[in-house]
Order: sequence, then C-alpha cells, then structure tokens
Amino acid sequence: MTSAQVDEGQVDKGQPGGNAGDAGTSGEGYQRGLGARQIQMIAIGGAIGTGLFLGAGKAIDRAGPSLILAYVVAGLVIFFIMRALGELLMYRPVSGSFSEYAREFISPFFGFVTGWTYWLFWVVTGITEVTAAATYMTYWWNIPQWLSALVFTIILYGANLISVKLFGELEFWFSMVKVTAIIGMILICAGVLTIGFSDAGDTATVSNLWNDGGFFPHGITGTLMTLQIVMFAFLAVELVGVTAGESKDPKTVLPKAINTVPWRIAVFYVGALIMILSVVPWSTFKPGVSPFVKAFEEMGLGVGAAIVNFVVLTAALSSCNSGMYSTGRMLRDLALNGQGPRAFTKLTKNGLPLVGTTFSAALMLVGVWINYQWPGEAFNYVVSFATISGMWAWIMILISQIRYRRKADAGLLPQSSFKAPGAPYTSWFALLFIGMVIVMMAIDKDARISLYCAPLWALILFVSYRVLQARTPSAPEKTSTGTR
Repeated sequence: MTSAQVDEGQVDKGQPGGNAGDAGTSGEGYQRGLGARQIQMIAIGGAIGTGLFLGAGKAIDRAGPSLILAYVVAGLVIFFIMRALGELLMYRPVSGSFSEYAREFISPFFGFVTGWTYWLFWVVTGITEVTAAATYMTYWWNIPQWLSALVFTIILYGANLISVKLFGELEFWFSMVKVTAIIGMILICAGVLTIGFSDAGDTATVSNLWNDGGFFPHGITGTLMTLQIVMFAFLAVELVGVTAGESKDPKTVLPKAINTVPWRIAVFYVGALIMILSVVPWSTFKPGVSPFVKAFEEMGLGVGAAIVNFVVLTAALSSCNSGMYSTGRMLRDLALNGQGPRAFTKLTKNGLPLVGTTFSAALMLVGVWINYQWPGEAFNYVVSFATISGMWAWIMILISQIRYRRKADAGLLPQSSFKAPGAPYTSWFALLFIGMVIVMMAIDKDARISLYCAPLWALILFVSYRVLQARTPSAPEKTSTGTR
C-alpha cells in the first residue's frame, strides 16, 4: 500500500483474501450502496446515449442499411471487451478498475496514463453533455443556455455528494427513460409494418433494407467509415467496472450485468435500426437530425419530436451524472497510488470522494463558460478527443486481461471466477478491431483531429509523470498489490 492508503486507514484494495466483498464497505473505504437493480440499469444505460439518438443520423447517411452490420460486429467486439473486464473484476473488484489493472499488469506509468486519460474523457464528456442538455431545454422554454447548464451541473454535483445510492437511483431512472423510449419506438414501428397505420403505413416494408441502392449503397468503404461513429456510441459501456468498489455484491451482480451486453446491443441498436430503416427508407435520414425524430415525423406523429427531445435531455444528464461519479473515483485511485494530489484521497462520512468530485465539477463549469464564450470549432476539436481517450481505456482492459490470463494460467495468480470465453484470442481480435477503427479515424478528415490531440495529451502526461518521479521517486512505482 502507499503511504496515502496507510494514512487513510485503507486495507488491501479488493485483493483476494481482502474484504472487498463486505456488504457494508469496500476495502477502499467506499460504501457498497449500489444494488443489483441499479447496476443492471447503469450497465444498460451506459450503452445508450446521444451517439444513438443523434449520431446515428450521420452514420445512416454514410452507410445506409449496412450500418446494422457495423453495429453487430462492433457490438461483438464490445462484448469481448466487457468479458475481458469482467474476468479482471472477478479477480479483484476495485473502483479504480482498468486504471488499477493497467498499473498492475502493464506498468505504473500506464496506470497513471489510463487514470488521468479516463478522468479527462469524463470531464470533456460532462462539459459537452451538460451544454447539450441546456440546448435541449430551449425547445420548451426561452431561457439562457448558461443558466440551464449551471443549474444542471449544481443539481448533479449535489446528488453525487449525498450518497452513492442517490447516484444509482438517478442513473436508474435516466436509463429507464431511454430504454422505454427505444422499446416504444420498436413497438410503434412493428405496428406500422404489420397493421399499416400512420402516414408511413403504405410504404413501410422490410425490403426498404435493400431496395434503395442495396444493403451497401456506398460500398464496404462507406460502412467502414462509420466505425468510429459506432464505437463512439458505445463509449461508457465500461462504466460498470468503475462501480465495482461500491456494488453490494460485485461477485454476483457484475457478471450478470456484463452478460446482458449482447441482448442490449441486439435490442437497442440492431433491433431499433432494423425497425426504423424498414419503416422509413434510409435515404430520408440526414446528418444532424435524430433518426428517431425523423421517423416520427415520417409516420405523422409530430408529438414524437417532443418525446425524443425529452429522451436526449435525459441521455445528456445521465452522461454528465456518470462523469461526475467516475471522475471522483479515478482521481482518488490515482492519489491512493501516489499518482495524484493527496487531497483527492479524502472521503466524506458517507464514503464519497468530495475533493475529486468537486474539482471535476468545477472544471465542467469552466468548460460550460468556455463553450458559452467560444462555441466555434476550437471547442469541437477538444470534444473530438473523447473518442480516442475512451478507446484507450478499452485497449488497457484488453492488454491487462491478456497479461492477467497468462499469469493465472501459469499459477502465479488465482484464476478468475468469470473467465472471458475464447480469450486471449477474442481479446487480440478486439485489439485489432480497435486498431482498424483508429486507422479509419485517421482517414476521415472529420475525426482526424482527435488523433492530433492525443500526442499532445501523451506529452503532458509523460512530463507530469517524470516530474512526479523526481519529487517522490518511490510513489509512481507502487502498484495496488505492492512495489514493482
């Protein structure tokens, strides 16, 4: 353990033989306040966001019906990633999650990079989502955007400082709204296809999936170029790993949540797209317009626009809420391992990381102000970094799992009770797929900017790590399981 852990009275962080499975508190000092119902909804909601409700319009325009296939393949890769994460979580369930695993199985430097990168990912995401939520409010009321953003940030910040259970409840209901909306859309589209009601009844047919230019109207290249949009839609699915330190029964709840990934993707992405593109020809959809809103309009159900606006509002607030939750935990994990300011180790009497959450929320407010002052392309360039930083966490999960499995198979570490099927081959396949997505991002001029930001951030982290080593030579070299 680090000196910070000793001073905080912490015990081993969920190691085998520790008290990570305690019903009241985790080995990290957190309260185990997240139940099975909340974890399941956090897992479901993590895979449903504005990437689906809004971003799918651009992807449909680029790929046509073949976008369905892109979601199927990408969804399979996401399942491999989540099963790799699940294997690690059952080996050692900790709130630091993939940052902890990168620190243990790769090196302290990669743990440092992963923790700070994932923290930045959620800060940037929180800034964009709370700003988006404020924009959605103008649909109903003509109120200043900055005021709505301020109110939302304060409310979510307050909720995250009351108890982890309240955070879980907010996520539960946010996710419930998103799930209900998609299921409702699927049922309405099914009714149009079978009964023929609404304005789209006469033209709705499953053959719309291949009649208008074929299933690949822009060829395989068009489909490949949508992969970064598809993967962006899945960002935050790994959040369930961060909840490990505060789950009431992680050994039981987390595997069940992870195993729901295939049907979540099958229903909420593949199922929804099949229905929408069957009812409305793909060429009707355009970038910047929610396919859900457009589908409602084509069916003559104008009230759908207001409904979808409410849904994307909750999706944005859900993302910001998740950001505040995860940033505080990531900062504390870094601090406990000597890779961040010691002040971030402090917990409230309810087991909440007050300083880290407050610091992150303050930066989100600064970002809202920046977006208010300079809402142009410069801000969008910063936002584009979210995709590559989110995928970095997935890369670290996969590499950590590969190295863990190698040690476990050699008898150097205990075997996980939730092994990833087909690993390490499935993990290598997922890594190759992510590499292909990065190549596609480099080719696409709209996504390329995120790759320009990555080297700059890497340089900042490298210099920071060297400074940290110079000031406290032993701290960065310590892992959660001892000194390297």
